[in-house]
Amino acid sequence: MIKESLLNASEASQRFNIEAGDYFIHTIKAGSHFRIVDLEGNQAADTLFYNANKPSERYSATDTIREQGNVYLTAGSELRTNENNVMISIEADTCGRHDTLGGACATESNTVRYDLEKRCMHACRDSWMLAIAENPEYGLSKRDISHNINFFMNVPVTEEGGLTFEDGISGAGKYVEMKAHMDIVILISNCPQLNNPCNGYNPTPVDLLVWEA
Repeated sequence: MIKESLLNASEASQRFNIEAGDYFIHTIKAGSHFRIVDLEGNQAADTLFYNANKPSERYSATDTIREQGNVYLTAGSELRTNENNVMISIEADTCGRHDTLGGACATESNTVRYDLEKRCMHACRDSWMLAIAENPEYGLSKRDISHNINFFMNVPVTEEGGLTFEDGISGAGKYVEMKAHMDIVILISNCPQLNNPCNGYNPTPVDLLVWEA
């Protein structure tokens, strides 16, 4: 569902630029609004969310899909945790839908989907592991890498119940805006994938804007 934001980007209290292939980790306080902006179009921002005060509570695709009865995320969606608490609500969305089934690229999936020679290419799971290693203050470990959201990524469900990775439906300047309902840690891998048509084989930067409560 397309829904424009009422917030002014120039009034955001924080703005971060995340280059293609980089990770980003940050704490966002309850009540704050934040926006991920697809600056050049068809980029995939693979994102994990955690309860900042209890990292074992994290975003759950299973609970979110079950409660909303829809496999896609868009304006009006409530992102739920593995304890079935509402963690985040999507307040505005100019892309239309976002994937929470396709998972994140990894050396293993690069090998299976593309070619044995692709196994050593940079992948989102590598970025997350680097973020965890370089930022121990967040209390995260490898076991905390679980369900993720692929913002701006187009992963249609086939009639047979399978998944396909298709050309992106986003465009330059499109965004998804959310409200935190608890103190959260956001961990983004701005996808470095060069083999998938979802980003036109050209990874590009994204911005994150925060309006503090």
